[in-house]
Amino acid sequence: MEAEEGAAVLGGLGSGSGGAARRRAAAAAAGGVPGGVGWALPTAVLCSYGFFANLRPSEPFLTPYLLGPDKNLSQSQVFNEIYPVWTYSYLVLLFPVFLATDFLRYKPVILLQGLSLIVTWFMLLYAKGLLATQFLEFFYGLVTATEIAYYSYIYSVVDLNLYQKVTSYCRSAALVGYTVGSVCGQILVSVVGWSLFILNVVSLTSVSVAFAVAWFLPMPQKSLFFHHHHSNAQVSKETKVVDCKNGTVIQDDPALKRVPGWEEVESKVPLNIEEHPEEQQEQKVNIGKVIKELWQDFLQCYSSRTLLCWSVWWALSTCGYLQVVNYIQGLWEKVLPSQSFEIYNGGVEATSTLLGAVAVFGAGHIKTSWATWGEIALAMFSLFIAAAVYIMDTVHNIWVCYTAYVLFRIVYMLLITIATFQIATNLSVERYALVFGVNTFIALALQTLLTLIVVDARGLGLDIFKQFMIYAGYFAVISIIFLISGTCSIIMKYWRKERRRNNTTENGI
Repeated sequence: MEAEEGAAVLGGLGSGSGGAARRRAAAAAAGGVPGGVGWALPTAVLCSYGFFANLRPSEPFLTPYLLGPDKNLSQSQVFNEIYPVWTYSYLVLLFPVFLATDFLRYKPVILLQGLSLIVTWFMLLYAKGLLATQFLEFFYGLVTATEIAYYSYIYSVVDLNLYQKVTSYCRSAALVGYTVGSVCGQILVSVVGWSLFILNVVSLTSVSVAFAVAWFLPMPQKSLFFHHHHSNAQVSKETKVVDCKNGTVIQDDPALKRVPGWEEVESKVPLNIEEHPEEQQEQKVNIGKVIKELWQDFLQCYSSRTLLCWSVWWALSTCGYLQVVNYIQGLWEKVLPSQSFEIYNGGVEATSTLLGAVAVFGAGHIKTSWATWGEIALAMFSLFIAAAVYIMDTVHNIWVCYTAYVLFRIVYMLLITIATFQIATNLSVERYALVFGVNTFIALALQTLLTLIVVDARGLGLDIFKQFMIYAGYFAVISIIFLISGTCSIIMKYWRKERRRNNTTENGI
């Protein structure tokens, strides 16, 4: 029940510097929040929610708990009949939740996520049997689908020039919560000797606190499609200029320059990209117009070959990444059964998350020509990921398996951060939410197909070792695809460069 995806610090631009100046003046007076509430209050409340919602010490030990005496489920039931339900429900709920988040203006969906977390962990404690546990997975699918509200709410209540700051706070809160939860879980199991049932009680308590905190969030007054505003200075999907050499986004207003943030699952993207003019009038849009506008933006966004390339890698790799992290506990359980040996799942998850954060931070300082070498880099790193998954599957030593998993997550987090930035800098219009949402939806569709064929009992229903061998081969195929594409791209660029040079020489003569 683990899903981690990438996202960015994103927002749309108004037209002209006058609108930006008015927006900053209004933000200075009211903090961008209705009623004059400063930006710090909603940010602090949202960060508190994110911390407690992710503080779940039992999550790294989910598989041992389901296989243990508390639930007494078989491995085939857990891996082939229960876990696939999360994938299916996540896919089915993603688009409706996306629209509902915008229509309901974020806060109700955050409350729904908090309630779904409570239901999930309450059922983990007291639900018995296969069918009840499958319903549990459905509710967890609702939890992950509604995460989009958490990662987009803050953009509807703060000024645009605060996006980078508040995003770093909100993402850090979620990251710290997950890390603290993993560390606490490992300590409570290994040192204190608490049972996995008590760990789930702690998790239920934490998510209940998160649900209570969410009620204190201010209600946003607008959203992207269904409740947006317009003024005489019409809001537009503004074209931006990109410095292709270093990926810098060049705007008319220096205060609006920003860099996409974190990389880590998965489907968590901000929806609100409208500005805050002083005189606004709400305009409601029907769903037909919304879908038509989404389709037009889709065609325009994916007209760039570079953006399409990074998006294809995003979707393909995220599909494989989600499969690995969702079933890794099953592999660890086969290598070292938790019923007979002490396990360190929580420590490994915490270590991989922290080192991944370091890699993500370092990604912002990598200097290279991604336009030329990006596809080759993706091919090489994808091959490294394939090797890591292969080692997990074939070397039946738990410490080797743990190490390979940590390296796997670090490399993925690094690449998804770079992919996020490259996609953002190559967008011709400010429609980040649409692109990241489409990429995530395709990743989930591929994951659903892979789950149905490889994992589900109605498909091949393969055991965990055969599954991971297929995942290793899957990443190897991704590597081959981008190696061929990157090589062809470099050859074509060299050929065009030589042709221009020859033409220049001929004209000079």
